[in-house]
Amino acid sequence: MAKTFTDQLGTSHSFETTPKRIISLVPSQTELLYDLGLEESIVGITKFCVHPFHFKTTKKIIGGTKKVHFEKIRLLQPDIIICNKEENTKEIVEELSKICPVWVTDISTIEDNLQMITDFGLLFNKRVEAQKWIDKTNHALIDFQNFIKDKPVQKAAYFIWANPYMVAGNNTFINEMLKLNNFENIYANREERYPEVIFQKMQIQGDPDIILLSSEPFPFTDEHAFELGRFTHHAKVIFVDGEMFSWYGSRLVKAVSYFKTLQEKI
Repeated sequence: MAKTFTDQLGTSHSFETTPKRIISLVPSQTELLYDLGLEESIVGITKFCVHPFHFKTTKKIIGGTKKVHFEKIRLLQPDIIICNKEENTKEIVEELSKICPVWVTDISTIEDNLQMITDFGLLFNKRVEAQKWIDKTNHALIDFQNFIKDKPVQKAAYFIWANPYMVAGNNTFINEMLKLNNFENIYANREERYPEVIFQKMQIQGDPDIILLSSEPFPFTDEHAFELGRFTHHAKVIFVDGEMFSWYGSRLVKAVSYFKTLQEKI
């Protein structure tokens, strides 16, 4: 008898049997699928799916997250394709839906993240593994919240791009990670999720205590750090591991450990 599951966009998908051939178009979700014990089921990934490292030689690369090779995907005969609302375009999802069911995640909070892990546990018959990762995540979060609770709130700006300068705004997983770290995002009041900003106006737009320069998707340099720092009163500029702030899934357990080290630097 077919089982029906609903993804985070509210789309229902029915399967006669547990999906066995998986294509993942989201790097952090590829990592999660691996951590749930689904390595053998993963048949296709993007060129940005860099964890686990050996996948780049053992799995078929089907393009990037914004540009995919539809024919390569079709030839892999997937049972399911895993996408994300932010990472993959609506047009890609619609085109892929002609091949097989496309499961779309939508993650901007820790609760969304835990729901995704639960969903994958049900969808791929990995409930025990999923619960293990949920428990590990919750344990790490409680430990970190105890660690951070007496640290003062600091105003922050998290840059993801230069030329033009762009930052993480509200309703993003990055913003959720900033809040977890007791950072008040000075750009959380913007309507756009990743707004362009005039960095020369940083003082009047919030004057951050800390500027975080992400390691991805843009390769920031010391020159960028110097340029941005000049337009605040006293901000400390720190290069951070973008994967720890923007990757969801099982990565959150490692991220929390990284955040402790980061807090000790500040």
